[in-house]
Amino acid sequence: MGEKVDLERKEKFGIILPIVLISYFLILLNNSLIFTSTVKISAELQMNNLMVAWIINAYALTFGGLLAFSARLGDIIGRKKTLLTGLIIFSIASLLVGMSQSAMMIISMRALQGIGASLLAPATLALLMDNYQGEQLNRAIAYYGATAGIGASLGMIIGGMIASYISWRAGFHLDLIVCIFLIIMSVLGITNQKATHGTKIDWWGTITLVIGFSGLVYSLNGSSYRLVAFIIAIVTLTIFGYIESKVEHPLMPLVVFKDNQRISALISRFFMLGASMSYFFLMPQALQRVFEFTPLMASISFLPLTVIQFIVSLYIPRLTARFSNTSVLISGVVVDTLGFVLENVIGINSGYWWGVAFPMIFLGMGQGLIIGPATVAGVAGTSDEIAGAASGVVNTFQQIGGAVGLAFISAMVNGLNGADVIIDQAQFWMVVLAIIMDSCCYKYLTWKA
Repeated sequence: MGEKVDLERKEKFGIILPIVLISYFLILLNNSLIFTSTVKISAELQMNNLMVAWIINAYALTFGGLLAFSARLGDIIGRKKTLLTGLIIFSIASLLVGMSQSAMMIISMRALQGIGASLLAPATLALLMDNYQGEQLNRAIAYYGATAGIGASLGMIIGGMIASYISWRAGFHLDLIVCIFLIIMSVLGITNQKATHGTKIDWWGTITLVIGFSGLVYSLNGSSYRLVAFIIAIVTLTIFGYIESKVEHPLMPLVVFKDNQRISALISRFFMLGASMSYFFLMPQALQRVFEFTPLMASISFLPLTVIQFIVSLYIPRLTARFSNTSVLISGVVVDTLGFVLENVIGINSGYWWGVAFPMIFLGMGQGLIIGPATVAGVAGTSDEIAGAASGVVNTFQQIGGAVGLAFISAMVNGLNGADVIIDQAQFWMVVLAIIMDSCCYKYLTWKA
């Protein structure tokens, strides 16, 4: 009887999982607020399409560019301190985003939000790996993936309601309230774990990584000196790779990339987020401009995608247990690609139900099947010493993939007239990114075999 009680106690998730999931929801809510409010933000702050894209990209660049640094910082000073620092920065930035009076201010404050998010994301994923093991860890990661569906659905609806009936600014004040709640939970519920004091931080690696990715995104949709930015990106990323191979405590240990399966899974995630981020950014605008939907109606219109994604995510533990993580991941990318193909072939002018909602079902299924298994594939087989770094790599590929994909597709549709023309052309390029994602997963399957 005593052993049974101990086993039940060990299987309880405790407060760590709620903190992790609410933190993840906060990040998703923050993105959803932007997705549903871009039309109103651009009108109020007099921003063109490329400038509005930088509201997303500024956040993604600091988020993705500093993720590896933040993950390493969590290894050094502990998850709790890193998480609390991120929450404080994120809360301050959210308040200032809501107070923005110019394009420069909102873009700058979004970059500051990205810094806070870069501390949150790897700390939360590493907390899962620190506190749960085996089947319990797989269940926790599955819930982490399922939160994407909840966060996307609720975040879009909350953002749409706020933008329609109050002001887009109020949404970021809501971020502040959630941050304060999380700070209290973290102070009371988390023990500062996995600290390894005395280890040096790879500052030069951090600097070259941020400059490299920023230059890459700017080279795609900057206003001038794009070739110069591209050259700077290539040079600094090359220097970054050299630094990581030489320093004693690298920001992004190259051993993480020695597993071919992990590399293909990470690259697949990169292109999946490139297509998905562009879709979530551009489709709400198209729905408002083509069908004259309100922000709330546009957000509700995403339910075929987000609800299906959530439902599918709940079945991931059963599916991976029965068919393997690899099989579920491969199925996900195929279904996700089918969704993008249908969106492109049918077209938005066929009407909402047939041209948007129907393909969304396949996008939701595909993304629900991808997120959890791709996360598992990205961190599988890593040692405790590099667990934080590995989780940072997973999130880096996700955020930078979203930024690069959005920058690329924004550049491809820049100058086009008509919201229907813009979204149809953008969806063609989303299909291209999805096909690249498929090829990477084929490599994953080949190396698996």
